[in-house]
Amino acid sequence: MTGTIDLTGDPNIGVYARVFEDIAVVYPGAPKEFTDALARELDVDVVTTSIQGSSIIGSLVAGNSRGLVVSGLAADDELAALTEYREILLLEGSMNAAGNVILANDYVAAVHPDMEIDVAEEIGSFLGVPVIRLSLGGIKTVGMAGYATNKGILVHSRANETEIAALERVVDLPIGLGSVNMGSGLVGTGLLANSKGYIAGSFTSGFELGRIEEVFGFLE
Repeated sequence: MTGTIDLTGDPNIGVYARVFEDIAVVYPGAPKEFTDALARELDVDVVTTSIQGSSIIGSLVAGNSRGLVVSGLAADDELAALTEYREILLLEGSMNAAGNVILANDYVAAVHPDMEIDVAEEIGSFLGVPVIRLSLGGIKTVGMAGYATNKGILVHSRANETEIAALERVVDLPIGLGSVNMGSGLVGTGLLANSKGYIAGSFTSGFELGRIEEVFGFLE
């Protein structure tokens, strides 16, 4: 059973949390209703920490079951909360908002098309997956323009055939167009999901929920 939720009135739940197969990373002070819903619907342990003193966890953390890529501006105590669960790669330089510039699951990592090749290759090696530089719907921040689980990849509703084909060449999963929160193609901003379930932002329509369920294999 899955559905929709907001975060103190904000439907952009993907900006403030990051979900993996076994854990959800959420900022300190997140409402109990929200953290309880993540634990229940996605069957995860909730890890509470800020990143570089900020609550926008979804923008600053990416990764998969093998490791986490985190903003290089994260503090030592913030990293300590994460190292109990994963090895960590710090993303240094100006392009350090890992959750914005990386779209990853256990099979592929897509990164901002302007990311330096050696940095992209380091990310792919660290996560143990092929890596491609990509935009989705012309949006270079692929971590916000798409959402990937181990069962499927939902991409910006304006993603074109060339962009989708680039993903299809490296991963054998359902890939579909979609939106959240009444038409936003930035699906990563309004969705939290893994192979066990999903929760979407509170403005997400029934049609959009159906598309999410189709792409991620939750249709009964």
